[in-house]
Amino acid sequence: MSMTDPVADMLTRIRNACLARHRRVDMPVSKLKVEIARLLRDNHYIQEFQVLDDGRHGLLRLYLKYHSGDEPVIRELRRVSTPGLRRYVGVQQIPRVRNGLGMAILSTPKGLMSDRDARTAHLGGELLAVVW
Repeated sequence: MSMTDPVADMLTRIRNACLARHRRVDMPVSKLKVEIARLLRDNHYIQEFQVLDDGRHGLLRLYLKYHSGDEPVIRELRRVSTPGLRRYVGVQQIPRVRNGLGMAILSTPKGLMSDRDARTAHLGGELLAVVW
């Protein structure tokens, strides 16, 4: 069965795993999901990720990060642009998530970037998700 929005599925799996206090979460792999996982790791929202070979299509395994009180680092993970309603922003309209404490994920002509990197490179694009 095909999935209409694999990015929303990825974000929902991460949200559910954080609420259930799981240490890791598995999902089907794609290049876009690996880039999102790389951004989450580089901005310290997850510990690590691995691409595993399961003999078919492959799995993406994310290791989630928690504060000392078993509180998840990711408090909110929300999809902004959907297949039914794409949200594009210019460099001036890139949102500041929680006054800079959070991160927006953008798909730009130079690849996936965080909001800070896109502002530095003076690039706009599709606003995929916000994390804080």
